[in-house]
Amino acid sequence: MFDFLKKLVSKTKPIKKKVKPTAVPKKSKPTAVPKKSKPTAVPKKSKPTAVPKKSKPTAVPKKSEKKDEGLFSFTKKIKKGLAKTRENLSGQLTNLFQNKKINESFYEELEMILLTGDVGVSASEMLIKQVRSKVKEDGIQDESQLKNILKDCLIEILTPIESALEINDDAPFVIMVVGVNGTGKTTTIGKLTKILQSEGKTVLIAAGDTFRAAATEQLAVWGERNNVSVISHATADPSSVIFDAINSAKAKNIDVVIADTAGRLPTQKNLIDEITKIKRVISKCHKSAPQEVLLVLDANTGQNAITQLKAFNDAVGITSIVMTKLDGTAKGGVLAAIAKELPIPVRFIGVGEGIDDLREFKAKEYAEGMFE
Repeated sequence: MFDFLKKLVSKTKPIKKKVKPTAVPKKSKPTAVPKKSKPTAVPKKSKPTAVPKKSKPTAVPKKSEKKDEGLFSFTKKIKKGLAKTRENLSGQLTNLFQNKKINESFYEELEMILLTGDVGVSASEMLIKQVRSKVKEDGIQDESQLKNILKDCLIEILTPIESALEINDDAPFVIMVVGVNGTGKTTTIGKLTKILQSEGKTVLIAAGDTFRAAATEQLAVWGERNNVSVISHATADPSSVIFDAINSAKAKNIDVVIADTAGRLPTQKNLIDEITKIKRVISKCHKSAPQEVLLVLDANTGQNAITQLKAFNDAVGITSIVMTKLDGTAKGGVLAAIAKELPIPVRFIGVGEGIDDLREFKAKEYAEGMFE
């Protein structure tokens, strides 16, 4: 019996010895990942990828300084707007002044350069005459002085048409805006609204261009931007729209009404007759209105701008001009042609697409923008 038990015990003992070596606890320690996971931790690597230091150069303060510079540097803005005109004139003039003696051939070439800048025949002749006189008077031999003489003569020609817009107390002051489609009438109205508001005036816009479908929507956008009311009627006669706007302005004690009208070519007599009707209706609604009949001209049209000015002036009696899109053309000399041909006051010039790019016309700054 004891022998049998001994045999059983001897058989069971090796099983216990086999179980111990197969246990995993001690072998599992070297395979544990904790120590290896430390070098793979991201914390130290995440620091260089943090954005705070990189975000500093993208901050806006420096951009705001540029905005301030644009707002306070009128002359720089004009020069930038007249860059194409200046490049066209200055390159040719510099070449002329450096390589030509002051003689008849010199003056002939100078006149051709002025004509290519759309200064116009009359204004070019006047400038040449003044330059001749100055050269003879002062005995000038140095060609480098001629650019300044030319600039001073141009200022003399442009000064008579320099005239700021003045809003009188006979409210509402009605500005009737006319011009050919594509000259920038709607944009000019929006920008002019902002200028008037900055002067403390209250403004109401009359969407009288019922001929062009998108005109009312564009004015509505400008109205929202400037927080002003826009009076419009989808199917109404333009005269009645403007009539209602003026009466609304009277009831609400609004200072200025800007009345848009449909763009028309000077050759379209029936359409020109329509704006004469609008002017009559405005006068019936408000005896002294419109106090201002503002013609918007596109500088890109060059000498054709004078043709438009004459046609609209004959129809409704233009009291002032806005010359737009000067930043996109080399024909900035057209204002000199207007000053000589039909010297109607130029209130503003458009020198860019921004809301602040409608600028009051100043003869000196304009001449400097063309030549310097």
